[in-house]
Amino acid sequence: SIPNTVPYLNPNTTKTVTDLMQSSRIQTHYKYGPLCERKLENELGVKKALLVHSGTGALELCALCVGAQQGVEIIVPSFTFVSTANCFVTHGATPVLVDIRPDTQNIDETKIEAAITSKTIAICVVHYAGVACEMDTIMEIARRHKLYVIEDNAHGVYGTYKGKMLGSIGDCAALSFHYTKNITCGEGGALLINNPSMFYDAFIAWEKGTNRFDFLEGKVDKYEWVGKGGSFVLSEIPAALLYSQLLEREYIMQARLSVWTKYFSAIEDLDKQGFLMRPTVPDGCGHNAHIFYILIPDKKHHELILKKSKENKIGIFQHYSPLHCSAGSRFCRSLPCDQAVSTANQLLRLPLWIGMDDDHISKIVALLYSVLTRE
Repeated sequence: SIPNTVPYLNPNTTKTVTDLMQSSRIQTHYKYGPLCERKLENELGVKKALLVHSGTGALELCALCVGAQQGVEIIVPSFTFVSTANCFVTHGATPVLVDIRPDTQNIDETKIEAAITSKTIAICVVHYAGVACEMDTIMEIARRHKLYVIEDNAHGVYGTYKGKMLGSIGDCAALSFHYTKNITCGEGGALLINNPSMFYDAFIAWEKGTNRFDFLEGKVDKYEWVGKGGSFVLSEIPAALLYSQLLEREYIMQARLSVWTKYFSAIEDLDKQGFLMRPTVPDGCGHNAHIFYILIPDKKHHELILKKSKENKIGIFQHYSPLHCSAGSRFCRSLPCDQAVSTANQLLRLPLWIGMDDDHISKIVALLYSVLTRE
C-alpha cells in the first residue's frame, strides 16, 4: 500500500554514514551526536539538547526532570499517543487527562485549571500535527500555579508559535526522530532543556544515573552512581543519519508543505459543503506539515472512505484512541473528554511523504469526492 511517509535519504546521508564507518569511531559523544545537539540548540533556540534513543525516551527524561514520582500529578491531553502519559506512570506519577479543542485537536487551555490540584507539578502539552498549542495562556497558567511546562513536540519539530520555535517555550521538551516523523534516523529523539535548573538531573539520568559527563570532562577520575537514570543516549550510527537529515531540513519542510497545501486547496469545496473539516492553523502558528488529517462527521462516510482506500491500496487510516478510553485509564485520573472521543471517531490521516507527486494526490482527492458527494 502507499505509505504514510518515506524517510528522505539525501546525498548527505551517504557522506555522513561513509565518513563514520571509515573512521571506525562509533562511540557515543564522538562526532555526529554532538554535531546534532549543537545544531538543534542553535536552530531551535534552546539552552541544551541531548540526543536519546527515542521520543518516548525523551519524554521519560522530561518526567525525571520535573520530579515525576508517587503522589504527584501531571496534566496531559487525552487525545495523544500513549507515551505522553506512560512516561509519567513509569515513575509513579498520575497523569490527569484533559479534553482537547475542536479546531486544532490540542489540549483545551480553558479546561486546564479545573484539573489542577495540590498534587499537580506540571502541564504536558502536545503540539498535535505540528500545530502549536495556545502557549501564552498555558505558560501564564503555569506561572500562576508554579508548575513546570513540558512540550511533547514529537510532531512539531521546526514548527513555530508567535515567532518562537516549538520546544523552546516550556521548561523542557521532547522531540521524536522516529521513521514516521519529518526528520528521522529510523528511531531516535532529543530532550530539549530551557530551564537551567534541570541540567544536572538531566545529565545524570541521560548517563544511566551516573556522573559520567563529569568524568568525560576530566572533572573526576572515575564516575559513580549518583541518581536515577537509564540507557538513553543515542548511538553514533543513527546520529550520523540524523545529521544528514538536519542539513536538509529546509528542503524537507518545503516539500512536505507543498503536499499539505495541495491537499488543503483540493478539498476546499468538501469542507464548505460540510462533508469534512480540514486542519485549522491559528494565526501566529507556523506548522511543519507533519500530518494532513480530515474530520468526517458522518460515520457511514468515515467507514466507506476506509473501505475504499483499502481496496485501492491507499494508506488512509484512523488514529489512536483517547487515553481515557483505553486500558491505560486505570493509571490516570480523567476529566470529561467528549471532544477527544468525537475527534477519535472522525479523524482520518491522509498519506503525506516527500516525493509524493500530483497523480498520487489527485487519486486520493478523487476517492474523497467520489465517496462524499455521491447520491
